Amino acid sequence: MLASLTWTEVAESIDSRSIILLLIGAVEAHGPHLGLDTDVIIAQAAAQSAAHRFAAIGRNAWIAPSIWYGVSFVGASFPGTTPVAAEPFRAYLEWVLRGLAAIGGSDVVVINAHLEPAHFSAISEACNLVSRETGQLVHVVDHRPLRWAERLGAEFAGGSRHAGSYETSIVLAASPDSVRVDRLSELEPVWIDLPAKLAAGARTFDEAGGTQAYFGNPAISTAEEGRILIEVLGEIIVESYLEARDQQ
Repeated sequence: MLASLTWTEVAESIDSRSIILLLIGAVEAHGPHLGLDTDVIIAQAAAQSAAHRFAAIGRNAWIAPSIWYGVSFVGASFPGTTPVAAEPFRAYLEWVLRGLAAIGGSDVVVINAHLEPAHFSAISEACNLVSRETGQLVHVVDHRPLRWAERLGAEFAGGSRHAGSYETSIVLAASPDSVRVDRLSELEPVWIDLPAKLAAGARTFDEAGGTQAYFGNPAISTAEEGRILIEVLGEIIVESYLEARDQQ
């Protein structure tokens, strides 16, 4: 964990062969069964999985403190969701990325678990800008393209990917006390392609048909499935980074 180091340990341990993982989520409603911190829990689990894989190929990976608040307006009609406008979020992120890239000239990989389109666009723009400025690789992993999405299961690939079995299973594996398991059996499936609804003009979960702030089928979630998904996310992060490194 990067923040646990002293500055002298940072100077001794991190160089241009290192990778810094920056985790980004959102404080946002995730159904009546998951906490507002769900996206951060998922990003943390994925980062830990990726860090082990980077170590296996001889690359030290350091996990930076998470960015909790994001561009999360689609959930803003539900109490507790706390969105940040895209422009100040992007400007803030640019400064964080510049600071991380300056540590030993390391590469920076952003692991983002909140998929609202405006949120991801702000991250991508910030990464591209700082990468151009520094000449270093500052890369955000996008696991939405079909070649990655299919590896994360039919629910995720089909777009019903908010607080359904995909996210709930990961939280059951990574932080089981964060799931209100007594609520799961009462949650009926909501088979709605959320990204398609947003692209068609829906502005909120309500307008997209997620009247309880979830999509998919959380009732069938299992910790075993969550552990598998966490491993797959770790694989995708490493593969995406290596591809971006080759292209650079």
